[in-house]
Order: sequence, then structure tokens, then C-alpha cells
Amino acid sequence: MKIAQLSDCHLFADVHATHFGAPVYENLIAVLRAIHADNTIDAIVFTGDLTQDHTQASYLNFVDAVRISGIEKPFYYLAGNHDDWQLLNDCLSSEVFTVSKLIESGSWQVILCDSKSDTPAGVVDQAEYLQWRQLINPNKSQLVFMHHHPIDVDYFIDRHGLNDKATFWQQIKSFPSIQAIACGHIHNALEIVDDSGEVTLYTCPATSMQFNKSHDDVSAASIVPGYRTFDLLENGQIHSQVFYVNGRHE
Repeated sequence: MKIAQLSDCHLFADVHATHFGAPVYENLIAVLRAIHADNTIDAIVFTGDLTQDHTQASYLNFVDAVRISGIEKPFYYLAGNHDDWQLLNDCLSSEVFTVSKLIESGSWQVILCDSKSDTPAGVVDQAEYLQWRQLINPNKSQLVFMHHHPIDVDYFIDRHGLNDKATFWQQIKSFPSIQAIACGHIHNALEIVDDSGEVTLYTCPATSMQFNKSHDDVSAASIVPGYRTFDLLENGQIHSQVFYVNGRHE
């Protein structure tokens, strides 16, 4: 199974508006078209922060961008700290979008984990952990998608990372079949192995712009948009790549 992840498009009601100098609507369409051009992708996961101005029009612009791109593969989504679940579910209602929190194929399960809270920081509540116990098949491997980062990345965005990381990692370790976590939120592509050396965190570049890795200066290091792919192999291994629409890939 091959999954494409995109994240953090920060759209406005005005399709010509910019975020830290980035033409966010144009960037989103460029990423979506690149994903559409890859016929090997089986499903798409959006990991939140659709909107910047919190308007219904920004959500409808996202829907229009998906339609314009021609994407017909199953499109899953999560709320970021900027988003509203009600607007997401109301607006992302066409056949391509799905509200399911589970993608299953062969030896893999992909779990979507809601980390949105009432603040910019993330919270995973007990209901999510209980749902994991209902969904997770210990005889398969799992990749967990979420918006917030559960490992600090050593720049300003850590102020808005996942709260109660200790409980989160206790829950992760209670499922030895969980192989990796994928998140958005940090506007950069990183791979970080947890303290045990057993679980890898993959972070996704934003479709809007990439943050400068500063503790104090909130600014854009790049306005080139990107996305990440995951090849989930039958032997339980993951092959992940990061792509930018200027053609560079990692």
C-alpha cells in the first residue's frame, strides 16, 4: 500500500492571499496535481491546518482544489489546531473524501488519530486510545497519522506540540505492532527515532511554506510546497520519501 500525506495548507477565503509570502492556494493545487500524477498512490491523508482565516470559504477552496486536481483516490483527513471539525465534515462531503479513521490493506493498518484541542497544542484523549484497542490488529503493522508532533523538534513550534507526551508514548508502547507515526504541524520534513529506538516519527513538509527552525523568529525558510509518501511493504518495513513541487526529492 502506498499513502501520500499532505499537510498545513493554511488557506484563506481569498485564493490570492499569501501566508508568510507563500501563495498557499496555488501551492496546494501544485501538490495535489503532483500526487494525482503518481498512479502508484492508493490513498491520501491530509493531516490538518486546512484554514488560516477560519472561514467556510477557505474549506470550500480546499474542496475546489481537490476537484481541480482530478484526484479520485480515497482522501482521508484530520483536523489541525486551526481547523473546525464541523466545517471539515460539512464541507469535505463529496465522494472522494472519507471520515474513516482506519485504512487497511494486506499486512498494514493505518490509524488516524485526532489530536485537536481547544488550544494550539495537541491533546489525545482517552476515547482515542480506547478506539485504538478496538481497531488495532496485533498481527498487522500500524502507521499512526496525527496533526501534532509527539517529539520535540527544537524550535518555536514545540510550544504548541502534543501535551502529555508521556501518556501518549505509554500507549504507543502498549502496541508493539505500531511501527511509525506521521504528523504535520511543524512545517518541515524530519525523521526522528523515539528514545527506545523502535518507533520512527515522520513529519511532513507543508503545502504552504516551511518554517525557519528558530526558537524566537517565526518566519518562512522556504515557500516551496511539499508532501510525503509512504510505501508500506508486506514485510512490515516502511519506505518514505519527501517531494517538493520544484522537482527535488529526498
